Amino acid sequence: MGRDVPALVFTRDDRRRYRNKMQKCLDAFAQMLREARFEFERPQVGLEIELNLVDSAGEPAMRSIEVLEAIANPAWDSELGRFNLEINIPPRRLTAGGPDAWEQEIRDALNHAENRAAAVGAHLAMIGILPTLRQRDVGEAALSEDPRYRLLNEQIFAARGEDLRISMDGVDRLRTYADTITPEAACTSTQFHLQVSPDEFADYWNAAQAIAGVQVALAANSPFLFGKELWRETRIPLFEQATDTRSEEIKVQGVRPRVWFGERWITSVFDLFEENVRYFPALLPLCEDEDPQETLDAGDNPELAELTLHNGTVYRWNRPVYAVAHGKPHLRVENRVLPAGPTVADTLANGAFYYGLTRALVDEERPVWSRMSFSAAEDNLHAAARHGIEARLYWPGMGEVPVAELVLRRLLPLAHRGLEQAGMDTAWREPLLGIIEQRCVTGRNGAVWQAEMFHHIYDTTHVDHHEALRRMTRQYIDYMHLNAPAHTWPVD
Repeated sequence: MGRDVPALVFTRDDRRRYRNKMQKCLDAFAQMLREARFEFERPQVGLEIELNLVDSAGEPAMRSIEVLEAIANPAWDSELGRFNLEINIPPRRLTAGGPDAWEQEIRDALNHAENRAAAVGAHLAMIGILPTLRQRDVGEAALSEDPRYRLLNEQIFAARGEDLRISMDGVDRLRTYADTITPEAACTSTQFHLQVSPDEFADYWNAAQAIAGVQVALAANSPFLFGKELWRETRIPLFEQATDTRSEEIKVQGVRPRVWFGERWITSVFDLFEENVRYFPALLPLCEDEDPQETLDAGDNPELAELTLHNGTVYRWNRPVYAVAHGKPHLRVENRVLPAGPTVADTLANGAFYYGLTRALVDEERPVWSRMSFSAAEDNLHAAARHGIEARLYWPGMGEVPVAELVLRRLLPLAHRGLEQAGMDTAWREPLLGIIEQRCVTGRNGAVWQAEMFHHIYDTTHVDHHEALRRMTRQYIDYMHLNAPAHTWPVD
């Protein structure tokens, strides 16, 4: 979905042509896999961070156009809502530049953008769901002016034929309807990219799926939505519901959702792209002029534009990515389960845990996905989203255990091993994975702090509900700028 699309109406012929073109792309992709045309000898990692825009009071600021103009940097882009932005951090080798280089690069980019945003009356908030967001803030007027999002909104509602139902039970209970997909804009995430070889892609994707629940439990940072305290990572069920193209009757028939964990371990990256074509009708049937087979026959690498655009409208929690950079094609796993924030330090700790643990699991003689059902991995994700760092998750050889115990006893040593195998020395590993360790020891992460701080303000100051959320949000942003990990944040 990173490409611009025109505002138009699709015909039946458009959809037929697009389906045929996707099949041509799929055939070309299969040939490329057979011929080993992919770049992977110097694999890189990448990072995308979605952020909220707020005013000086901590309320959502619908200022994305003005802020992007002020930042004037192509690394920044619009997102679904006018109160969102996204930054793409340039890809790099995992161990490049020493232990502080990546953190400094990210902090410099965010601080520069914050200064530019402040000049037009807005501020950046790196958080899973903005606590001060109200339902009235996510109407049609909040939808980004970018034509791709308005077209996507039209196509999702055309497929549904009715309003979206949003329903969650947590500490509080939420039942509401939406007539646009803008509630999805409440979900702001951190997305880690990992370039892998075609031969290793399936193993890395399977490993990422196996640990998705653990990641979410440790990093939960989205306990509030529309003034309600719901799941510890409310972003997970909200995203699943806010982009659902299925009516209730279609759900009962077993049609797969577009926000999808998947349904099986895979043996090839081809499995995922083939499933996308087989199971999901096109939302944006836009055809390019390139013939992928002709491009291959000429000795060049095709963009596979139709296949990649379609892939961007199937919202897997771990998404396959095909891209051509500097004339060379490559494959990436895009890890999409984590919320934004709370700090850059927390973000890089989450990244170190993810990159290290997946590497170690891939290198194990007996892979975890051969000892764990796929449904157990999916159940872990939703248990983690509901309960956060207090969740109990299943792991082979341990059964159902508290996530903190699972991480401290089993997974943290594996993450250290994986980073060491990747060439990261102890002096770099210890501070990053030490943040993960201390979250487990203290039982505290961003979601825990938000909930505790909200209740502290509400109970001690006797302000109204929204004012307590607003004060908590402002305090959150102050701590975010200090860059101390969230498990150290006081509640007072």
